[in-house]
Amino acid sequence: MYRERPAGIAGAVLWAAVSDGAPTRVLPDGCLDLLWSSRSGLLVAGPDRTAYRSLAAPGERWLGLRLPPGVGPAVFGVPADELRDRRVPLAALWGRAADEAAERLAEHPTGAGLTAIAAGRLAAAGGPDPLGPRVAALLATGAPVATAAAEVGLGPRLLHRRSQALFGYGPKTLARILRMRRALALARTGVGLAEVAARTGYADQAHLTRDVRELAGAPPTALLAG
Repeated sequence: MYRERPAGIAGAVLWAAVSDGAPTRVLPDGCLDLLWSSRSGLLVAGPDRTAYRSLAAPGERWLGLRLPPGVGPAVFGVPADELRDRRVPLAALWGRAADEAAERLAEHPTGAGLTAIAAGRLAAAGGPDPLGPRVAALLATGAPVATAAAEVGLGPRLLHRRSQALFGYGPKTLARILRMRRALALARTGVGLAEVAARTGYADQAHLTRDVRELAGAPPTALLAG
């Protein structure tokens, strides 16, 4: 069972799930998540470069707050690349503050409570670095990296360095991930894969299939069937 809804932080998504014990494929999305597990407590999911295989015990409850690309570092207090491809206890980043947050959630774990924890840290940090949402929004529309760099007034090297800290990887990797997600979303509306490839900037359907397989660990047909 899985469901999601908008959160009280701009661009963030709350999700909830109860595991049936089967492994789950989590596709990369350029986001960091604040997680609560009924077995493991509060965790942080860093930005993945490829699909993450999630294993949970049958009946394990999960709550998650998916922060939009570029916002997570302000909440967790560390550059995104330090969390890349990792799942770590929140206490490793926040110390005693994580224990206090866990205590507040322990009796009545809710999405609103999870959001309040992140929102408080985000406010204390003065909000996210405005560069992150700007770059992510440009790349999400399919803008080339060079165009995005010019729009935000940064050279390619500086944009790459800033992107590592904000997203966990450089802008080219983020652009590939966002394009894959754009393509899969379009394909789920019933558009054929050849047309999806043409409309989302791939050279052809073979290019789309190859890129999705590299990032997601499975071809588009398998992901869509699932």
